[in-house]
Amino acid sequence: MHVKPLTARVRAGVGVSQIEAVAIGASAGGVDVLNGLIAALPVGFAPAVIVVVHVLADTPSYLAQTFSYRSVLPVIEPDAGERVLGGRVHVAPPGYHLMVEDDYTIALSTEAAVRFSRPSIDVMFESAARVYRERLVAVLLSGANDDGVRGLEAVRAHGGRTWVQAPHSAASPAMPSAAIERGAADEILTPSTLARRLAQLTYRSDHSCS
Repeated sequence: MHVKPLTARVRAGVGVSQIEAVAIGASAGGVDVLNGLIAALPVGFAPAVIVVVHVLADTPSYLAQTFSYRSVLPVIEPDAGERVLGGRVHVAPPGYHLMVEDDYTIALSTEAAVRFSRPSIDVMFESAARVYRERLVAVLLSGANDDGVRGLEAVRAHGGRTWVQAPHSAASPAMPSAAIERGAADEILTPSTLARRLAQLTYRSDHSCS
């Protein structure tokens, strides 16, 4: 599915102050950028944050712990059935696809890898798009393959916004470049601009509250 650029399509009347969730996908070279983005989220940041990073399934992941050192928000590696909460960073565990269910809880799956990856960015983006629709921002960072591109297309098809790291600022530009080439990026932003834009999101709904 090829999605036309933002300027060529009609968008729902939802402003950035009404975003309920932020979904972030990263692979090779993306963790350093993620550290900066998570550190930029202020006290009182309202949307839920859902993060997928390509990690090896058979090794311990310290991503949640690493991010928590830099974050004023709670950072967790959620269990299946746990509720997605606003103002919290949810990091996919290694070896599991992470999905958001219709009741705003987490599902974890050991089904086959998608685009050679489990957790898959595509799987997380697609599930979040179905649940949050126009109140979702999806962010695709540095990476060496094209995981996440189809997920961005799903986000846009459901009315959400898609922000992609500028390839020239990425350690591994293949993933953001693939998204841009497919027309799946609403905006192409440097890490510093991504951090500033994310910090401005303030909306909280009943779905993302405890």
